[in-house]
Amino acid sequence: MSGSDLDSHKSSLASLTLGAIGVVYGDIGTSVLYSIKEVFGSGHVAFTPDNVMGILSIFFWTLTFIVSIKYVMLVLRADNNGEGGLVAMLALASSSVRDKPRLRSILLVVGIFGTCLFYGDGVITPAISVLSAVEGLEVVSPNFKRYVIPLTLIILLCLFAVQKRGTGGIGKFFGPITLVWFASIAALGVYHIASNPAILWAISPYYAVHFIWEQPGTTFLILGAVVLCVTGGEALYADMGHFGKKPIRLAWFGIVMPCLTLNYFGQGALLLTEPSAVENPFFNMAPDWALIPLVILATAATVIASQALITGAFSVTKQVIQLGFLPRLQVQHTSEKDTGQIFMPFVNWGLFVWIVLAVVMFKTSSNLAAAYGIAVCTDMLITTVLTFFVIRYAWKYPLWLCISATSVFFVVDLAFWSSNLLKLVDGGWFPLFIGGMILVLMLTWRDGRALLHHKTRNEAMELSSFLDALFIAPPTRVEGTAVFLTSEDGIVPNAMLHNLKHNKVVHAQNLFVSVRSHEVPWIAENQRIELTDMGHQCWQVKIHYGFKDDPDVPGALSLLKGQVGSIDPMSTSFFLSRDSIVPTVGGGMAQWREKLFAQMYLNASAAADFLNLPSNSVVEMGSKIEI
Repeated sequence: MSGSDLDSHKSSLASLTLGAIGVVYGDIGTSVLYSIKEVFGSGHVAFTPDNVMGILSIFFWTLTFIVSIKYVMLVLRADNNGEGGLVAMLALASSSVRDKPRLRSILLVVGIFGTCLFYGDGVITPAISVLSAVEGLEVVSPNFKRYVIPLTLIILLCLFAVQKRGTGGIGKFFGPITLVWFASIAALGVYHIASNPAILWAISPYYAVHFIWEQPGTTFLILGAVVLCVTGGEALYADMGHFGKKPIRLAWFGIVMPCLTLNYFGQGALLLTEPSAVENPFFNMAPDWALIPLVILATAATVIASQALITGAFSVTKQVIQLGFLPRLQVQHTSEKDTGQIFMPFVNWGLFVWIVLAVVMFKTSSNLAAAYGIAVCTDMLITTVLTFFVIRYAWKYPLWLCISATSVFFVVDLAFWSSNLLKLVDGGWFPLFIGGMILVLMLTWRDGRALLHHKTRNEAMELSSFLDALFIAPPTRVEGTAVFLTSEDGIVPNAMLHNLKHNKVVHAQNLFVSVRSHEVPWIAENQRIELTDMGHQCWQVKIHYGFKDDPDVPGALSLLKGQVGSIDPMSTSFFLSRDSIVPTVGGGMAQWREKLFAQMYLNASAAADFLNLPSNSVVEMGSKIEI
């Protein structure tokens, strides 16, 4: 590697690491605002030096075990063609057990449920993060208490209102602002640790083990609060495709974990000298003159953390649509250079409504903490389970190694998850309720499409024999190309039948196009098209996309140049069938699910927009289908 290439590589690595600090670690970085407060404020732990040392040790080893070892060292290795996240893991795990259909269907439901819980987490995270930051004003003066909820809602409204503009303009500030945040929380920690350096002995696992041994019941009770320190850990894996493994690992070990550790230990040192600071230990760390700037910085950091989660919700939704678990939704691209930057109005404002409901219902970050954790722990548990199937069936590791590599993580995740079940009545039901509703929608859409597929296949005519019969005495042929979009291969599209019935013509060239999504993130351009010559200037075309590809039918068809006749965009028409679903009694799904599917099908965004078809060249033909 030449000197200039080496400099460029170093520069790229530095910028990616800085970007990872801003996007990947925003959520876990703002956990210092409430994690210690919830553990000591629970009333389960007495203020004694041994207890403080024990809790800090548990925090440190929780971060080490779950984030450093599980996610950074193990799970980051389970990439799906360079992509990470629960959807990528699900696709990898399900494809590795393709020869076991029963197990595969179970894994798909489990993985999709984990994805649904992501939305529950997506509601709680912005609500608790921004609310806990604004609550810092109460430390400045109790008179500000009445303004906390209104100000939180105003900040959240502004955040969601600017989503349609994209993050390209402000995204470049995420890394530097979050870096300043980590430097500030580390400085606050060092300031208080200096008054009691002995607190650093809590790094020893002895204190964690001693606390757990002496107080097993208390330990179980507080695990639901301790887990707050690792919320956002899933983002390490989810954002791997954006930044790569090395920058994420460098950012964690070089900046994030040291700064988090220093701040948690600083809060512990403060509580040993001032137990009354437990009402808000993070903001009580700051001297009076720094309170207002710290509240502003904390608010900026929580907005950035929320931003990362919102854009993550857009990305996950698009992937789930590609995998066939949700109807098409409107997708707007907010960047000409980066196709990954998208805005989905329905998801954006749906999240906002639920977040406002969470803030108004729970009112304080402490109340929201009761709702927080159970969705995160369930996702962590599901990730561990899926990891086992990946390393066992995709990587072909020996069974004993797979069990030993994942069983310890499973037991730890299960302990945190079980503790969080205690918060079910106090608010843990809320993200589970959101996730459950979305799961019902996803499974209804999947099952409804299977019914539709079965119905269409049974009633349709076979394409090859139809064309042979049609061209025995062909109707008038007109100039140009007709592209018939169909969801099934090898059958006559309804749109073609309607076109023959009403217009009584056949185009000079006819392409029967079906779009297929696969359980891999990307499909290479040389594997995009599968072409079959049907004779009579007719071709069957299969277009293949990964779950992170952007469907673009005209762009894909341009790859056919030289394989079929000339496809002139000005003389090409795209024919689609606009089906109307009619629920019927008996068979299929429950009546309410059939009605729900029919409504989802009706409200799905236009296929023409989703497939990037030119609006002035689309012809839609309507038909009714009973299920």
